[in-house]
Amino acid sequence: MQTSLVQATYRISEHDLEFMVLDKDDIPSDFERYQVIREGILDNAMMAEHGFSGSTADKFESAGRATGFMREFGPTSDMGVHDGLNFVGATVAHLFNTPDSVERWMNDVFIKDFEDNVGESVGEGQQLISVERLVPSGLFDESVALRVLQGGSAGLVSSTVIDFRVGRILGVAFVGSVGDHQRLDLASELARSLERRIVKVVLGAF
Repeated sequence: MQTSLVQATYRISEHDLEFMVLDKDDIPSDFERYQVIREGILDNAMMAEHGFSGSTADKFESAGRATGFMREFGPTSDMGVHDGLNFVGATVAHLFNTPDSVERWMNDVFIKDFEDNVGESVGEGQQLISVERLVPSGLFDESVALRVLQGGSAGLVSSTVIDFRVGRILGVAFVGSVGDHQRLDLASELARSLERRIVKVVLGAF
């Protein structure tokens, strides 16, 4: 990635993150009937609260993470729930201290935490059944992806998640589906749109 762009990310503050995540005009056509179901600041305390066992705000801060902002889209109530339904499409922009801390997070926290917790309870009566590494494409710098399958009494739920780096910013694109499915193409479309949006904000073009 161009050094000038990386350097420009050092001018970014937590207040800029809200403008990086995708809004209704940016999300893929698969989500055109969806609405915002959740958005807001994602600080280290909130990350730890919803993270795996052993997660703490101090751990995330020590890993170089400052804060983040997320926005999630979900279907309207008249769309029903059925196998294959994408029940959420989300993007997140995380701010880190350095580009190196972003890369370490992707491998030592994101991937490691999921792989280490296969077979464990992940709350709300759900168990993490399997984790599969995927290979994302079309992104300009470091990127990783996982397909995660979890299940409980209500059935199976799958998630396809892509993490990628833009300087000291970590972009995350996430698609959650009912049943055992892989959504790499759709998650990649989200990720590429998010990357473009992040770059525009970093360069002051948004």
